[in-house]
Amino acid sequence: MMKYRKKSVVIEAMQFDAEEWIYKRKEAYPMVESVPAISGSTLGAYFSYQPVIRTLEGDMTVSHGDYIIKGVQGEFYPCKPIFFEATYELVPDQI
Repeated sequence: MMKYRKKSVVIEAMQFDAEEWIYKRKEAYPMVESVPAISGSTLGAYFSYQPVIRTLEGDMTVSHGDYIIKGVQGEFYPCKPIFFEATYELVPDQI
């Protein structure tokens, strides 16, 4: 198997705050939509809403603490903190 190195790319990202999303949806996170979801069992099922980002690969649920990454084509997608922190580091301010 061949070995590959990830190309160095500077990305834009923000960490998702579910509480902020609930109270300021479109203002803080315009890329996140509210999608109906069914929770519970067949005896006690109820409807709720979950935050979703429509990505190039399909709809992806975003959870509190996930990072929202802006891709190289301007698309958005969620990333779990453990993978984000292993892959990316903060770029220091360039003066």
